[in-house]
Amino acid sequence: MNRQTQSYLRSLFARRGIAPKHRFGQNFLIDLNIHELIVRAAELGPTDVVLEIGPGAGALTALMAETASAVIAVEIDPAMAQLTQDAVIERMNVRVLNEDALASKHTMNPKVLDNVRAGLAVAPDRTLKLVANLPYNVATPIISNLLISPELCPVMMVVTIQLELAERLKARPQTDAYSGLSVIVQALADVEIVRTLSPKVFWPKPKVESAVVKITPSPEKRARIADLAWFYAVVRRIFLHRRKNLRRVLYSAWRGKWTKPEVDAMLESIGLTGLVRAEAMNVEEFLSLADALKARFGSMSEEDEGGDDENDEGGPPDAPEPDADLDES
Repeated sequence: MNRQTQSYLRSLFARRGIAPKHRFGQNFLIDLNIHELIVRAAELGPTDVVLEIGPGAGALTALMAETASAVIAVEIDPAMAQLTQDAVIERMNVRVLNEDALASKHTMNPKVLDNVRAGLAVAPDRTLKLVANLPYNVATPIISNLLISPELCPVMMVVTIQLELAERLKARPQTDAYSGLSVIVQALADVEIVRTLSPKVFWPKPKVESAVVKITPSPEKRARIADLAWFYAVVRRIFLHRRKNLRRVLYSAWRGKWTKPEVDAMLESIGLTGLVRAEAMNVEEFLSLADALKARFGSMSEEDEGGDDENDEGGPPDAPEPDADLDES
């Protein structure tokens, strides 16, 4: 395996007549130590099927293929897909797909998912892991869509992402970084920032710091959520108004279906006050609130889309498909 240094990549790209494309978020890791750190953090073994998004020149792909049972590398750029293919030409356990990993920000590409299913079907003990230097522009939807997948949620994700996003995944209530994404991820998984990364370990250098993040979905946490789509919808709906008091937001969301005293009574029953704001609520409080709302209403229909008294911002769709856009503020 060629050492993926800046000089090596510059020479390789010059020979191929290609260059990094900003629109695809192409920033290549040029520190082999970081590649090895990612593989160690992912704890890869002979039963793991690895999904890699944005393999680029294929250095990490080749390294993972030494240990994993299979690697499915998904690269949107045809020129980079060919570089990945060349880097793993002798690795029969690697499949390179020249595809967009996303069908939209709301859904993964079905062809990618079909290849993952095929890899997992080879043996009953195979497990899925997402391990990648994720392009910044798709990091949130990739992580979100896989995490909430009822069928293909990885047992672990080890990814390099923008440090700001990494901090958002771990953010606590009453901080600027805290968002609906923080709640959803922490309700389903444990998050660890393995290492922060300087821009100098990439080529071209990004303008921001990055981080290697380990996300470990928890079956116990997932079992706590009876209806994930409902929980998602509640979190997203409330964070549309993160700085407004909860009584007002809930009364507006089901306008005409209850009174403000009834809102207060429901909140009091789960230990909340109507004056609390979304940005101050912790994950457990969101879980309790979602359960109480589910018991009372069961769904969010189109007629529940009323705004609040001062600023009508609408409501969520009816029983939405899990959506990757959770960063309303």
